[in-house]
Amino acid sequence: MAGVPFINPPEPETNYEVGDIVEVFCDHEKGGQRVRGWLKGIVVQVDPKMVAVQFRTNVFLTDGWMVPDHILWFPQNSPHIRFPVKKSTRAEIANQD
Repeated sequence: MAGVPFINPPEPETNYEVGDIVEVFCDHEKGGQRVRGWLKGIVVQVDPKMVAVQFRTNVFLTDGWMVPDHILWFPQNSPHIRFPVKKSTRAEIANQD
């Protein structure tokens, strides 16, 4: 069977995989105060359009509600999720507060 020619190689369906450490721009608790900024978390579920990230600290929806399971969902191409600038270990995330 002949291969399909293409000008550019196809992009992968997803950018993230379960277990990846990522940073997310969200409302969260830091030092007992609610702040908005980048927070490290772990990707726990991925589908073709969305990424679920779990955190060890309280996170909040934009309308102010705390998320009880500490999991936020983001579109794959969201500007509010990225790979960390500096590599982190899971132990560092566990100690983050």
